[in-house]
Amino acid sequence: MRVPILKQGPYLIASVQSALTDADLLALRDELATEVGRSRARGVIVDVTVLDVMDSFATRMLRTIAHVTQLRGAETVICGVQPEVAFTMVQLGLSLEGVETALDLEEAFALLNRKLQARLGTGGHGR
Repeated sequence: MRVPILKQGPYLIASVQSALTDADLLALRDELATEVGRSRARGVIVDVTVLDVMDSFATRMLRTIAHVTQLRGAETVICGVQPEVAFTMVQLGLSLEGVETALDLEEAFALLNRKLQARLGTGGHGR
């Protein structure tokens, strides 16, 4: 199932609507990497609120998405990890280490806004 990607100001929002297959996750990675450049996005939010399971491949792909989009010039935040999913991930030794996370979409926007302001305010060079 294709994940819709919306542009909101300088950000892209990928809102996962249902469980994703490995092929769906690979397609999302590729689409976001392309769309960051096409739209000149400064940030990406991946909303996983509807997911009730996150296996090792999904966790690895979310980390990969964050690293790929960062190399393309956009910060990435994963938001909406449910408590049960977080508990299971910890028990299985899965982590999103090195990836920004937020409780929900509102917090994700606030985090990206702070990062963008810090980058612009300290003379950081973006695009």
